Amino acid sequence: MSAPAPSRHDHRRPAPRRTLAAAAAAAVLPLLLASCTSTGGGDDEAGATTTVTVGTLRGQPHFYAPFLYADHATGDLDYEVVTLDTAPALNDALLSGTVDMAVGSITTTVAGAAQGRDVQVVAGAADGGSGLVGDPSIETVADLAGKRVGYLESSSQYVALQLMLEDAGVDIEELELVSLAAPEFFTAFDTGQIDAFLAPEIGVSLALGAGGQEIASPYDTEIGRVNIGLLASGDFIDAEPEAVQEVVDTHAAATAYMAENQDEWLPAMVEEYGGDEQVFATALDNSWLRSDLAPAYVDEIGELAAQMERLGMIDEAPAVDEVVDTSFASTDAPAGTR
Repeated sequence: MSAPAPSRHDHRRPAPRRTLAAAAAAAVLPLLLASCTSTGGGDDEAGATTTVTVGTLRGQPHFYAPFLYADHATGDLDYEVVTLDTAPALNDALLSGTVDMAVGSITTTVAGAAQGRDVQVVAGAADGGSGLVGDPSIETVADLAGKRVGYLESSSQYVALQLMLEDAGVDIEELELVSLAAPEFFTAFDTGQIDAFLAPEIGVSLALGAGGQEIASPYDTEIGRVNIGLLASGDFIDAEPEAVQEVVDTHAAATAYMAENQDEWLPAMVEEYGGDEQVFATALDNSWLRSDLAPAYVDEIGELAAQMERLGMIDEAPAVDEVVDTSFASTDAPAGTR
C-alpha cells in the first residue's frame, strides 16, 4: 500500500528566491534539490532568499507551530509546510530530503539514532500532549490488566505506559495491546474496540469529551513530559547551518507568540485542521510549548533513551550528542519547565 500523499502549504513573501539546494555542498546537492521548492531566480540574484520545507503531523494541536513560521520569520527564509500522518514518516522525509526540517517525535529520533539514522533534535517544540484514558470501569493503572489497551509504537507514550505498569506491579503481558496510529485512538475507543489507551492528543481530549476518564497522569514517570522537538538531518545541519539557525530562531519566536496569544491563532488552527474549537483548546491545555534545549531537558532526553534500552525498545541507547545538537537553541528553560 502506498503512503498517503503529503499536504503542502505555502507561506511565502513575494521576493526572488533560490533553493537551499543551490547553496549546499555538492555532496548533498541532489538531496536538497529534492526537498525545496524553487519559484524562479538564480543564486546570483540580488536579494534572493530561500524556501525551507518544514514537516509536521496532521491534526495534532501541539504540532501547529510551523504554520506560524512565516508570520514570525526572523530573517529572509520562506516556509512551506508539509503535513504527514506519522512520526516515523516525518523522520523518513528528513532523511530522504522530502522536507528540510520537521516538528517531530523525540522518541522516534532516539530509535533512529540507535540504528544509525542521522536525525537530530535542534530545539524543543512541546512537552506533554499525552493522556491515559479509559472507560468508567477503569479507575487505576492496575485495572488495565485483562483490558484491550491502545498504544502508539515507538512513542514516548508507549515508554510511559510501560513505566506506569511497572510502578503498579502489572506485567505488560497481562494487557491485550492494540497498536494504533495517532488518528485512530478516539474512534477505536468510542466504538468499543479498545477499553483504554495512552496516546497523544487530540484523541485524548476527544475521548474525555465522549465519556472517557483520565486514569492517571503519564507525566510522573522517569521521562517526565518529554515529547516532540524541532528536527533536522545531519546532512542538512552540515550543509545549511545558517538556515538551521534561522529556522530555530523563527521557531522560538512563533512558539513564544503561541504561548501568550492562543486566542489569536486558535481559530486559524481550527480552520486548518477542522473540528471543535473547545476540544482543541482542551488539548492545548494538556501541552507545554517550548523551543529551548535546557540542560535538564537534554538530560530528560538521555533518560528517555536509557529507558528505551532497558525496556528492549532499542538494542543500545545512543549517546545524547547523537540525538541532540545544542548549537542552535537557547539553553534557558521556559517558566514552568525544567
